[in-house]
Parts: sequence; structure tokens; C-alpha cells
Amino acid sequence: MLQKSPPLSRNPASLPIVLGLLTAIGLFAIDMYLPSLPEIGAGLNADSGAVQASLISFFIAMGLSQLVYGPVSDMVGRKKPLFFGLALFAIGAVGCALSPSVEWLIAFRALQGVGACAGTVLCRAIVRDLFTGIAAAHLMSRLMLVFSVSPILAPLVGSMITAFGSWRVIFWVMVATAALGVILAATLLPETRSPEARSESSVGSALASYGTLLRDPHYLGLVLIASFGMSSYMIYVANSSFILIEHYGLTPGYYSVLFSLNAVSFIGASQMNGRLSRRFGLQRLIRFAVCGFAAAATTLFLLFEFGLGSLPLMAALLFVAYGFLGMVIPTSAVLALEAHGRIAGTASALMGTLQFVTASSVIGVASLFFNGTALPMVATIAACSLTVLLLATATLRSPAAEPRTEPAEKRS
Repeated sequence: MLQKSPPLSRNPASLPIVLGLLTAIGLFAIDMYLPSLPEIGAGLNADSGAVQASLISFFIAMGLSQLVYGPVSDMVGRKKPLFFGLALFAIGAVGCALSPSVEWLIAFRALQGVGACAGTVLCRAIVRDLFTGIAAAHLMSRLMLVFSVSPILAPLVGSMITAFGSWRVIFWVMVATAALGVILAATLLPETRSPEARSESSVGSALASYGTLLRDPHYLGLVLIASFGMSSYMIYVANSSFILIEHYGLTPGYYSVLFSLNAVSFIGASQMNGRLSRRFGLQRLIRFAVCGFAAAATTLFLLFEFGLGSLPLMAALLFVAYGFLGMVIPTSAVLALEAHGRIAGTASALMGTLQFVTASSVIGVASLFFNGTALPMVATIAACSLTVLLLATATLRSPAAEPRTEPAEKRS
């Protein structure tokens, strides 16, 4: 019997806020320093490829470390690994602020990634501890509302810092963010993994659980849908500052505003997930959204391929594409974890690892074709969108019973 959760009943409104902020710490660490990437390169005498390597090292570390956090949280609970991760994140931020060269920056960004992934993987597991089905999708959408504030505010904060001070100040702000995360987790976040559930978890059971997950084609299909969807956004994250600032000549401030528009689209669409999934079902919602995502991204690529692309067209079509993506990623995550509540931490960890390894691989391959223009970036986004469409078609071919909506703590 899963534990009841009295702390949840006392803090129903605070839960999505706390989970959203803890999940956003990793994204905040990415988005906030994007406007300063050219300045970091100049300050450390590094080219764009070396500066982008600091982003890739963060992705890889964040992805691989989740394989440890997930099973450990199944064994010892969700909160202790979360505190450990926030501490590592803060130490890495201090190292980045003091880095004398781009090599040190890359190394400390990797350490930051090891810490940042704790919030991402554990908050997904907490949602699955408490809810399933449409109820989980509704909570995930509320969480995404808070989470998505980061792509709006973080670049603006980063550009303001670089306008009035050094890029190194950005990392000191990240230290303060980690401290805020510790306070919120300690005071407002309940422990959702019961002692009884923990007693059933061990290193051996974790390895067996990974084997079970890797043999589940439905789980893998849904995870890869989210992974290539996330990759389409991360390729924009990795390249947009160079393209919009250096190629199109935008100031860091204008770049931050344009970058934030995609987050607004993502937020608006994700907030409709609960209502749309209740009306049409989770699987139908994903099938519809991936079609819209692929159509917008492919149209964008064709316009640039035939020389008809422009900055306003790119901004408009990415706004549409990432709106549809806001329906895809949280919903596919809920469906992927649906049948694996007993090992929610491990399942969430493998999902996160596959997402970030996929994104890092896509960024690495795309960087080989980067030429300072928008075409390689939009081509990669289109390729990811078509991959998502093919995966959704294969994974969700036959209608399955829609998941139940009751809280997980009410089921045995």
C-alpha cells in the first residue's frame, strides 16, 4: 500500500510551484547564460565551438547522472538526493564564475550538470508518486507553467547582467538560485516515497528495472518522442544566440525578448493539456500535436532551403512549432511513466538520460554543419520534428485504454 500524503493536502497550491522551480533550475542554468555566449568566448579567447562545448558538457553530465539519482531516490527517498544535487550545482556555479579558461568552464559546467539533473528527474518521480493519467497530466501542465517562466525571464536577466557587468556574475546568481531551491524543498516539499516502497528497492532491483524498461517498446517509444522533441528545442538553445546576435545583428536584449516568445507559446499550449486530454484522451492529443509540430517545422525548413526565409518568418513558425511541442513533451512523459509507478524514480531517470544524450548527440552532429546562418539549425529542427512524427505513428498506432485519473496514494 502506498503511503498517504498529508503534507500534500496542506500545501496543494504550493506543490506545482515548488516542483516547477526545482525543475527549472537546470533550464535556468542554460537559458540565463545564452545571451553572454559571444562575450564568454571573447573573454576567454575561445571560439564558438569551444563555448558551445560548455553547453554540451552540461547536457551530457545532466543526462548520464540521472541514471544514478533515479534508483537512489527509489531506495532512500526523493529529498536527500535532491539536496545533494543542489549542493553540487552551487559548487559548479562557483567554479564557473572563477574559471580562468574555457577548459575550466567546460569542466565546472559538467559538475553543474551533475547537480542540476536532480531536480528534473526527482520532480517527475514525485508527480508519478502522487498521480497518474489525466490528473498527472494536469499537475504536469501546472508544473510546466512555473517551469516555463525560466526561458522567459532567464535570458532577460542574463542580458541585463552582461549589459551592466561581467558574464561571471551570472554564475553567482545561479548560486543564489540553488540556495533558494534548498529552502523551498526543505520547507514546502513533502517526502513522497514511503519507507515501505523504499525497502523494496536495491541496487540489484535497479539494474533489473533498467532491463525491464529497455525491453518495453511502448515506454521507449514515448521517451524517444519526448527526446527528439526536446532536441529540437535544444538545438535552438545552442545556436540561437550566435545566429540572432551575430548573423541578424540583434542586441542581447532584443535576442532575449525573441527567445522568450517561444516559451510563451510553450506555456500557453501546455496549459491546455489537462482540458484537451480530458476531452480527447492523452494519445489522441499527442498524435494531433506531433502533426502540427512537424508541419510548422518542415515549412520553416523549406522556406529557408529555397531562399524565402527571414527572421520574422522564423520567429512566427517557431512560435507555432514550439506551441505544439508544449502539448507533446509533458503528455508523453506522463504516458511513459504510467505503467511504472513502482520504479518511478528509475523510469524517470532513464527518460531524462535518453532525452539529454539524444539532445547532446543532435547538437554535436548539427555543430558540424554550423555556418553562422539559420539554415543548418532549422534543418535540424525539421529533422527532429519528422522523427517525432514517425515515432508517434509507430508507438501510438493502436488505441490503448486511457489511464485512470485518481491520485496514486489512493491506490494499492
